[in-house]
Amino acid sequence: MQPRRLPLPLTLRDRLQASLRARRRSSQAIARAEASLARSDTRDWAQARRERTRHLIELGGLLTKAGVVELVEDDRATLLGALLELAHRLREGDDEATPAQLRARWRHAGLRAFHLEREAEAAVAVQAKREGSRQGAGSSSPRPAPDAPA
Repeated sequence: MQPRRLPLPLTLRDRLQASLRARRRSSQAIARAEASLARSDTRDWAQARRERTRHLIELGGLLTKAGVVELVEDDRATLLGALLELAHRLREGDDEATPAQLRARWRHAGLRAFHLEREAEAAVAVQAKREGSRQGAGSSSPRPAPDAPA
């Protein structure tokens, strides 16, 4: 691609404006390149930071999913106090169970909750698929299922 030719004669003002436009375009291109590089940073510390951030977000999601955030009315001090008591019980046990028994009981309850959530999501998907097929039943040409070959 040949460079654009500007009509002659150019005034100093025209040259300055063209130079400023070119500088602005270059600055924007540099900013886009730097943003792209930041998103694809593969340095160990950057990857570790992204993994830690994702882990913390998932833990916060579990607190929300369990309903704890709403129960303590999003009071961070109350939430921290409850978690500190939980940690103490996991280290020391309580009157009813040892730390290993508590951990096993809570793990079982958590696995069951995950299982029930997956079942509920599957039921919603099946229901949505049924409703979608009912709406399509009135059409003159049958449509194949989404995962069936056409």
